Amino acid sequence: MVVHADKLVATMRAAGQGRAGGLVIGYNGAVSAGNLRATMLSWRDAHPDVELDGIEADRGALLAGLDTGEIDLAITMGEAKHDGYRREVFWSERLLVALPAAHPLAGFEKIHWTDLRNERFLLTAADPGPDLRDLILGRLSVLGGQPDIRLHHVSRESILSLLGVGLGISLICEGATGARYPEVVYCPVFGEQGPALIAYSGHWREDNANPALKRLLAFVRSRYALSFQNALAFILTPICAII
Repeated sequence: MVVHADKLVATMRAAGQGRAGGLVIGYNGAVSAGNLRATMLSWRDAHPDVELDGIEADRGALLAGLDTGEIDLAITMGEAKHDGYRREVFWSERLLVALPAAHPLAGFEKIHWTDLRNERFLLTAADPGPDLRDLILGRLSVLGGQPDIRLHHVSRESILSLLGVGLGISLICEGATGARYPEVVYCPVFGEQGPALIAYSGHWREDNANPALKRLLAFVRSRYALSFQNALAFILTPICAII
C-alpha cells in the first residue's frame, strides 16, 4: 500500500508539473517535415510521460475544439482570429512549388514569382488551400493578368500525387516536403526580399489550466527565442515552488 501510495503521489506531482497527463495539439498543415513535426517530436522525447495527441482539421474546427476544451493548443498556417484566445506567431516556413519532374522549372534551384505567371495552380479547397489561393492572387495579380487557380475538393495528398502527370503545379509549405510523390519535385519560391515565407501561429485559451500546455508554451518560447511572456509567467511559479 505504501509503494502504491508513493507512486500515486509521484504521478499526481508529475501531472501538476506538466510532466505527465495529456496534451492535444490541433493543426491545419502537414507534419511530414518542418518545425511543427520537429517541435512535437522534441517535446515528446523530453516529456515521455505526457500523452501527446494531434488533430488535423480546418481552422473552424480547431477553434471549436478550443471552445469545448478538446484541444489545448491550435497551431495554424496563417491567422485564425477569435475573441478570447491568445495568439502568438511561433515560426515561419518556406513556401515551395510542387511541380512535375519534367516541368521546365524543375531544374531551378530557386523559382521567382515572375516565373509562375502562366502556370495552372491546383490547390485543395480545404484549409489552408484558400489562403494559398489568396497569396498567389496577391503576388501574381500585380504582375498583370489573372492567375489560373483551381480549387479541388480533394486532399492535399491527392493533388500532389497527380502532379507528376502534368496537370499543373501546386504551392506547399515546408512541412509537407517530407512526403514524396512519383515524378514530383519541390523548389523554393523567392520574392524580391528573399525566400517566400508563411507564418505559423499558436492559439490557446488563457484560462486553460493544463500544466502540460504551460510547459509546452515555455518549450516553444525557448526553442524559437520568442518574446511572449504568457507561458513563462504561468510556468515559473510551480517550478520555483518545487525547487
